[in-house]
Amino acid sequence: MTATLRVAAVDLGATSGRVMAARVGPGQLELTEAHRFPNGGVPVGGSLFWDVLGIHREVLTGIAEVARTGDLHGIGIDSWAVDYGLLDRDGELLGNPYSHRDPRTRGVPELVARTVGVREQYAVNGLQQLPFTTVFQLVAARGTAALESAHTLLLLPDLLAYWLTGEVGAERTNASTTGLLDVTTGEWAGDLATRLGLPWSILPALRDAGSVVGPVRAQVAADLGIGDVPVVAVGSHDTASAVVAVPASEPGFGYISSGTWSLVGLELDAPVLSEEARAADFTNEGGVDGTIRFLKNVMGLWVLSECVRAWKDRGTPATDLASLLAGASTAAPLRTVVDINHPSLLGPGSATDPMPERVVGLARAAGEPVPQTPGEIARCVLDSLALAYRRHLRTAARLAGQDLEVVHVVGGGSHNHLLCQLTADALGVPVLAGPAEAAALGNALVQARALGADLPDLAAVRALVRETHDVRRHDPRAGLDWDAADRRVPTP
Repeated sequence: MTATLRVAAVDLGATSGRVMAARVGPGQLELTEAHRFPNGGVPVGGSLFWDVLGIHREVLTGIAEVARTGDLHGIGIDSWAVDYGLLDRDGELLGNPYSHRDPRTRGVPELVARTVGVREQYAVNGLQQLPFTTVFQLVAARGTAALESAHTLLLLPDLLAYWLTGEVGAERTNASTTGLLDVTTGEWAGDLATRLGLPWSILPALRDAGSVVGPVRAQVAADLGIGDVPVVAVGSHDTASAVVAVPASEPGFGYISSGTWSLVGLELDAPVLSEEARAADFTNEGGVDGTIRFLKNVMGLWVLSECVRAWKDRGTPATDLASLLAGASTAAPLRTVVDINHPSLLGPGSATDPMPERVVGLARAAGEPVPQTPGEIARCVLDSLALAYRRHLRTAARLAGQDLEVVHVVGGGSHNHLLCQLTADALGVPVLAGPAEAAALGNALVQARALGADLPDLAAVRALVRETHDVRRHDPRAGLDWDAADRRVPTP
């Protein structure tokens, strides 16, 4: 192989996307941002969609920029999970993909449970009950012209890879989030789909992270000014890629992939499918190299970012993120806590239903002191997130029979030093924050390994991350009664 590989890591988030140029070689792991663009749901007629063609255009722009500024040996794509596009028999897209925040799945999990009970679902897919899971989206789409006309379903990273290569498939880490993958066998659960009246034949062949999807199509390559460049299937669920780049030195660590969502859990060798795990609503998602991401979805920094957006729209002074965090740091700790995973916080705020008022409403309904200032609302959000991390990581460790000695925070939230410190305080264990670009790093590392880099296993991959990236350590502080605060949070 080339001593140093240079690849394009396409890392798509629900609020922004970026294409990174990554160099991977002996003792070398570097990222340079080549292209960044905003992203978000597009409301049309009461529904919320993704502008996937616009995303594709931006991805092409980013790849071209990586190629313009140096060698290009590979391309990999990761994104958020569960959302999909449908292709007709000619391979053409049947309409814009829905956003998982679209309200069409309200009440669908309860409808599905009448046909396949939640215990039986969990025994097959090992997933927590989230209303936006792909299987529930598909049940909501039963009887629609698009689903009845569909020949192939592609999750978003696989759809973008298809447009680049012409090759159809489903990468397993993302497929494991759909509710239609058997977590024990790693294959599609066709019987489950049939029982729910879903056309299981639209599910494409599965492929593993680290496999080569195919070369970029000749016309696309010509348009981008690149040669015969392979597209590699990385851990296409962005959390799967992020966990690859957790700089852990030994097994048994906890992690928080912190961004719009927070994915909070452990890396295991096998799923935990006990009734207690199901009742605790923990999920078993596939990771790179056959690992299991045993985790809980927590609302994450979405709530704070939506508050910032609402205050900006109103022209509220001193409500940029830095000012808010400064105000939150001086606000009374644990004065107000809420259920940060409450369904009312899922959808985007609006002029008539803004996010700050939703947080205040939850506090009032729970009998908590009502936060008055933006700083107090921000502190409420951060304290509530730290409590959620505490509860779920401790539960995960108990269910998996593991000790929790250190927690790694990766992703954009690793820059939120106040939240990282509160998390250490709440858990009573050190929190190591960084790298922030974990998903892009994991994406690049899996590509490099597939293209011949001497990275035989996850231990070697993580050793390279530790060698090339610093982390910030947050040691726990005593003095606050987190147990008492936890008891104040309403149980769903």
